[in-house]
Amino acid sequence: MKCFINTLTAIAFSFIILPAAHAEQLIYGVQIEQLEHRYSDNQSNVLAWDGDALIGTDELKFVLRSEGEFETKTDTLESMETQARLQKPISTFFDAVAGVRVDTPDGPDRVHGVLGVHGLAPQWFEIDADLFISKNPSFRFEAEYEALITNYWFLTPSIEFDLPFADDRDIGIGAWGPKLEIGARLSYDLIDRAVSPYVGVHYERVFGETNDLKEAEGEEGDGLYFVAGLKLMF
Repeated sequence: MKCFINTLTAIAFSFIILPAAHAEQLIYGVQIEQLEHRYSDNQSNVLAWDGDALIGTDELKFVLRSEGEFETKTDTLESMETQARLQKPISTFFDAVAGVRVDTPDGPDRVHGVLGVHGLAPQWFEIDADLFISKNPSFRFEAEYEALITNYWFLTPSIEFDLPFADDRDIGIGAWGPKLEIGARLSYDLIDRAVSPYVGVHYERVFGETNDLKEAEGEEGDGLYFVAGLKLMF
């Protein structure tokens, strides 16, 4: 945790100095892509969130990102991930990313360095590709597309692929045992894109050694959820 605080301080310091030197227009905002309740046929009820806050300029942005899952039936925090990231443009549609990520699973927190890219691929797919560097390194790819159905209705398919490069058996992760998440959410623009309720489906599955570890603990390696939630933007 001390490493995370020191890194966060250094990032914030560099972020404050550079915009002041260039006197560029400040950009800031908060976006919560997912704030939802997930219901499954195995009686699992999960409160999940995924959002970020940013401040910066066109040349440099500081992003604080959070995502996690809370099991409401057992009042258990299943997972929580916090990232502090600097994003700097490297092309018209892509930013280079560097920062730090802290996971809060059962047991000690896990701290990772982050290197990656964030931006818009052809056909306006929003993507993130990140390499997490630590004694438990991994790679993550995320893609999302917002399809306009009418002026008020949107369909957002998404995919996330996590590939661990090393065992972390304390939290049920096996080397090269990937996790795949696929979702589709239908949202309605209630208030100028600031508030958008939605419903949808979310499917996740683990493979390989990670699946073997889950089965050894008596857990299922996949799950299908029906979701209802809100998308918020400030």
